[in-house]
Amino acid sequence: MKRFLDIVFSFFGLVALSPVLIIFSYLIYRQDKASPFYIAPRVGRNNIIFKMIKLRSMVRNADKSGVDSTSARDSRITPLGYKIRRYKLDEATQLWNVFIGDMSFVGPRPNVQRDVDLYTKDEQRLLDVRPGITDFSSIIFSDEGNILKDKKDPDLSYNQLIRPWKSRLGLIYIDNQSFILDFQILFYTVMASVSKQKSIKWIVKKLTMLKVDPMVVKISSRRINLYPHPPPGSKDIVSKR
Repeated sequence: MKRFLDIVFSFFGLVALSPVLIIFSYLIYRQDKASPFYIAPRVGRNNIIFKMIKLRSMVRNADKSGVDSTSARDSRITPLGYKIRRYKLDEATQLWNVFIGDMSFVGPRPNVQRDVDLYTKDEQRLLDVRPGITDFSSIIFSDEGNILKDKKDPDLSYNQLIRPWKSRLGLIYIDNQSFILDFQILFYTVMASVSKQKSIKWIVKKLTMLKVDPMVVKISSRRINLYPHPPPGSKDIVSKR
């Protein structure tokens, strides 16, 4: 049923958003006469690499810098790219990945190979399901760029500050996934564009009901500063990336 709904809603989503995507694709192309799309290799279900499609918000060949995590002040982001990221248009093209079966609407966000290579045995379970466009962490860490903006090494900071909780939230989703939970996450993802605080409040309430680790609940509230923490299944903080 989940796969059927993914196909149906991704198809209608692509049709509905096609005018906007076409306009922005043209505007991106007009900047530098290069492809408006960025094909991002990501690790999907069963550890299989797939090509995640995004509207390009950066300069050409930005990935050749070797930096995978993007801060809010990343010099590679174009002026138009800031608008694309602000309205999440770079994520809208992932509806195609949902339609062809690489992704689902709801599921753990996919990572690059270099981050997956650092996964603990516990985190390997994240690869048992299709990655998603959104999940708990997509709402809680929607300001990822701002979290990393003043960091000397955004990739290392991502693995120390965000990945430990993002992975835990992904595992919590896998252990409790249901049609109702998917619908709730989708609803509060949309709601977050109006009031992120209301969406976070719902997540905190949901996680409390699921009786998860109190520290995960506390971090998810975003009322305390993030600090380096070991990923699930490890006692050691990531020291290099």
